[in-house]
Amino acid sequence: MKDQFQQRWEALVQRQEALLAQPNTPNAHHNGIVQRYRHPVITREHIPLNWRYDQDPQSNPWCLERIGVNTTMNAGAIKWNGKYLMMVRVEGADRKSFFAIAESPNGIDQFRFWPRPVELPDTDPHETNVYDIRLTAHEDGWIYGVFCSERHHPDAAPGDLSTAMASAGIVRTKDFLAWERLPNLQSASQQRNVVLHPEFVNGHYAFYTRPQDDFIMAGRGGGIGWALVKDIQHPVVENETIINKRYYHTIKELKNGEGPHPIKTEKGWLHLAHGVRNCAAGLRYVLYLYLTDLHAPERLIAEPAGYLMAPEDMERTGDVSNVLFSNGWICDEDGTIFIYYASSDTRMHVAVSSVGKLLDYCLHTPEDGLRSAVSVQRINELIDRNLAYEGLSRKASAAPKFN
Repeated sequence: MKDQFQQRWEALVQRQEALLAQPNTPNAHHNGIVQRYRHPVITREHIPLNWRYDQDPQSNPWCLERIGVNTTMNAGAIKWNGKYLMMVRVEGADRKSFFAIAESPNGIDQFRFWPRPVELPDTDPHETNVYDIRLTAHEDGWIYGVFCSERHHPDAAPGDLSTAMASAGIVRTKDFLAWERLPNLQSASQQRNVVLHPEFVNGHYAFYTRPQDDFIMAGRGGGIGWALVKDIQHPVVENETIINKRYYHTIKELKNGEGPHPIKTEKGWLHLAHGVRNCAAGLRYVLYLYLTDLHAPERLIAEPAGYLMAPEDMERTGDVSNVLFSNGWICDEDGTIFIYYASSDTRMHVAVSSVGKLLDYCLHTPEDGLRSAVSVQRINELIDRNLAYEGLSRKASAAPKFN
């Protein structure tokens, strides 16, 4: 029996090591804005074997998996000590999520998990699930993590075991090993997508929020909100302003939410968000960009029509199909941007762009005209400009050349 265990264990180790060492290569198809990569960067097969298997042949003679993992998704991201870190939402076979940190030397492959999952301070016995953390290195010197803290709704009817309540949990650290748990953000509504701005605004901590009527639906919540908080150790939303609105018959008509914290550029704050619409196949999640004022981050100055990224090919299928979701990106010193996104609540991917490309896309792509007639008008305007350019090019090429 020991030989049987050893053979299976060695096969498992060999297969995982091959996966972890597998180089990632760019996809051939490319729209010029973002470059996807061929392989997912994190899957459930990346989870360390000693988190899942009992390695003792005496207690596990068949080498069976003892603790199953369902998916790896929705990771916060940060550059730390020269390494690219993802704080991954790992969902177990038991449906409970937790966080685990995976590290890469280059941001596109060779991601390996740290030896143990993250153990957050357990301060609330009613908190059932935690997930979708956003990481912010704040100018106050702390690295904050804001995540969804979920529990069974206290007002659920007897026998109703599906109605939940969401609020924004807050932790902070200086080394990713020791974590301090702060009180949850207090808000008049439920909150599932809350992000901390990296700088003080008028001496306050600034949060991007997403007010919603219940756990799933935004309802009367108008979109991505903005709130200033005086004290991070007693975080209370007193006033909330919608800065990125939802609109009928758009990619975000049902709901939208901030992704990672925005990136500061010379042209303004660059935001990555998700938009949700309903369709015959269910909820469809896509990613989009918008830009806010450098000195007034709550003021929208540009938003291209439609999505930046939507599910493609194998990204369309998984635990919850037809979903792209991102709550982590990293901007390198040279302006390269690594967008870490999950597909269908199942696996993590990377797409690469740059500050220059994303600003160009934001500032020069037409905004949504909200009507089919306007969409056709915008296309015809582009055709007319191209025809005019082609005419000038032909004249230039036909002009006599003099030496």
